[in-house]
Amino acid sequence: MGLTENLSPTFISSGDSCLDFFFQVVSDTAAETVAELLSAAWAQEAATALKLACNLRGVRGTGKSDRDGFYTAALWLHRHHPKTLALNLLAIADFGYLKDLPEILHRLIAGADVRAKAKAARPPRGCGGRRFGRYPCRRRSEKLPRTIKAGAREERIAADLARGKILSAQAAEIRQTKRTEMAIRAIERHTRDPDYRFLHDRVADFFAELLAADLRHLSAGDVVKISLAAKWCPSIDSSYDRSTLLCEAVARRAFPRSSDPNYLSLSDAHYAYRVRDRLRREVLVPLRRAMEFPEVYMSAGQWSILPYSRVASVAMKNCKKHFTKHDRERFTQYLDDVKKGKAKIAAGALLPHEIVADSGDEVAELQWKRMVEDLSKIGSLRNCIAVCDVSGSMNGTPMEVSVALGLLISELSEEPWKGRVITFSESPMLHRIEGESLLEKTRFVRTMDWGMNTNFQKMFDKILEVAVAGRLPAEGMVRRVFAFSDMEFDMASPNPWETDYEAIRRKFEESGYGEAVPEVVFWNVRGTSTSTPVVSTQKGVALVSGFSKNIVKLFLDGDGQVSPRKVMDSAISGREYEKLVLHD
Repeated sequence: MGLTENLSPTFISSGDSCLDFFFQVVSDTAAETVAELLSAAWAQEAATALKLACNLRGVRGTGKSDRDGFYTAALWLHRHHPKTLALNLLAIADFGYLKDLPEILHRLIAGADVRAKAKAARPPRGCGGRRFGRYPCRRRSEKLPRTIKAGAREERIAADLARGKILSAQAAEIRQTKRTEMAIRAIERHTRDPDYRFLHDRVADFFAELLAADLRHLSAGDVVKISLAAKWCPSIDSSYDRSTLLCEAVARRAFPRSSDPNYLSLSDAHYAYRVRDRLRREVLVPLRRAMEFPEVYMSAGQWSILPYSRVASVAMKNCKKHFTKHDRERFTQYLDDVKKGKAKIAAGALLPHEIVADSGDEVAELQWKRMVEDLSKIGSLRNCIAVCDVSGSMNGTPMEVSVALGLLISELSEEPWKGRVITFSESPMLHRIEGESLLEKTRFVRTMDWGMNTNFQKMFDKILEVAVAGRLPAEGMVRRVFAFSDMEFDMASPNPWETDYEAIRRKFEESGYGEAVPEVVFWNVRGTSTSTPVVSTQKGVALVSGFSKNIVKLFLDGDGQVSPRKVMDSAISGREYEKLVLHD
């Protein structure tokens, strides 16, 4: 036992290491913590731990869409169980996308924290682009000291051009030096590290086999069967190619020396150059053109023929300003067609809070609608309600996630609880969310009187009070409460959850709702918290975590009493998990 940050009794662990990993790992959980929790889970149940590691990446199904958490788990697997990682590549790729494979190699070469370092090194917005990003921001009124004496305008221009050429030459030399160092590092790692070499070769084999199959599909006219290997296979001299030399490895497999007599007499360097170029011309370019990847049209400036229906959800969110700038008329017409049901817009890979962050934007409105529609086709939430924690400890992303997921639950719920949410405070209130648009609904939720604390027991009292006052029949009582929180609850009772739960049950029985005591889904949205409200054996309770709407699928049209372990096992029970096999 321990205490929450607000001095309420809590459990440090659920008593089940696998469940601790499932509940405590969130997108902002420190890499060291992810590794520690995975190690403990593996020691308890290795097969389950492997499934949970892949569940982090799951973009589809019931996965968490936690990319960085998955990469941390993948690097841990490579360090402790390299064969299991390498021999499960085909299955692992199904949880995310093929780009994950070169990304894992890149992090093994450049360091596990390479992305975090790159993000920290980016200049703040408004501080200039690549050329001037190294300098601190300055106000418009500030003047930089002159480095060139006043003189004729032509002389100053000539001096600036000369200085620019020198800086460009120096930058090119630095880039070339870095590329050479990266290549040497990749070759040395491949030569001296057998585990890395085995993984690298498996990735290269995998891409080569997929590309060969895709060319056969292309020749047969079966474009729908073509994979995304051509999209994610590193191009010549791309960032992934420079750090892993993967493009050359794939090219050597696609076009071995034995495939062409002319290759036999070539030096190794000349042969590598020839097959890399051939991979680009004869494999990647034709397949990318056939698949109509939006990036191909964008890089070529062919905005007027870009197929917007082929744009993935994340790309649509990130590139919508470019679409408006370069192709306003067609893009506006496309959005109108989506509204009328004549076209579709992707939303699958986006997290709810990522869409809500752009609320008020037409694309965000349509993507939110698509996400709700897709989940509604799977099922609905009968007699469920969300309780959103927006207390002080939830500041930042956790609060944004809490609001977005709470709004999603309210829209998926059936009447009489549809469109309602409960505030998490000393004096909880039941609200009907007002507004028609996503922006209006989000504003309403954010401006409710939250109270900035988390008295969990009074929330149950409010549900019972509303039901009694409205003479709600037992079948209309709230059946399941989704509590989006960091689990740092206020001290409401000196008794453990089991005793509190019995007290809640007694109150419901006395009011005529003895068979309708709500179940609770504790949904952790903050990775720095270690508070666990119940143990793994507690009935009528579920422990889940993360930012993804995929987890909601576990409860759509779900019947039967939940328990923490039962819900976790359900999350990793799909067919994709059955393909995972332990090898070391």
